[in-house]
Amino acid sequence: MRLKDKVALITGAGSGIGAATALLMAQEGAKVVLAGIPASGVQAVADELKLAGHSALAIPTDVADSSQIADAVAQSVAHFGCLDVVVASAGIQLHQEDLNLHELPDEVWDRTHDVNYRGVFLTCKYALAEFLKQEAKEQQERGVIVIVASVTAMNGRSVNPAYLSGKHGLIGLNRYIAVHYGTQGIRCNAVCPGALERTPNHDRHPDPQGRAETLAQRIPLGRLGRPEEMAPFITFLCTPDARYATGAYFVIDGGLSIA
Repeated sequence: MRLKDKVALITGAGSGIGAATALLMAQEGAKVVLAGIPASGVQAVADELKLAGHSALAIPTDVADSSQIADAVAQSVAHFGCLDVVVASAGIQLHQEDLNLHELPDEVWDRTHDVNYRGVFLTCKYALAEFLKQEAKEQQERGVIVIVASVTAMNGRSVNPAYLSGKHGLIGLNRYIAVHYGTQGIRCNAVCPGALERTPNHDRHPDPQGRAETLAQRIPLGRLGRPEEMAPFITFLCTPDARYATGAYFVIDGGLSIA
């Protein structure tokens, strides 16, 4: 129960890494706010948590919309009384539409960055503003942010330039927050998941089976990862055990980035 009575807002919580993290944080004692779209996804995860006896609140949220993110933060505080943890996990990947920079449609670039970069910026912006209103708690800590980036932020190999560039930017945003808000009792770290069994927008990938087989051959551990294998790292970074970690990024990729 390392997060007992902490209030955690998680974006992209209706599926994938966000949902897995919400489940684990609830098991660690957190009161969980699930933000994201579609509404049916976040509500289903919230219902599952409540059925298991946990405290959960679903808030349908488009992270690219400033007013919706501001409202999600405000509702979290109104419902649970405070905000301790924010996980910026919402993301999209448009796969075959996100190809060849010299031919890339403007709308594909814009939509990808609206969610993956602007969405994280807005999530962090309103989380920071709320944290700064609150009194410092144990170990002088006001709040914790974890940004879900990607192993694609480690190199330039991805064939999806909009996705790749946005994830690179999240590493810089993470470092900025760590440096400029650390003295005010706020920590921020990033995790960089590797290739997972299901990518964001998995149904839009032109050859998901071929992708899985090709990547598995490149990964030293011989298989793709799963969301529930990312959740423990994210959760740990939000606990007091990680209170001296900030501005770092943690690669969880089965060895893909070093192979």
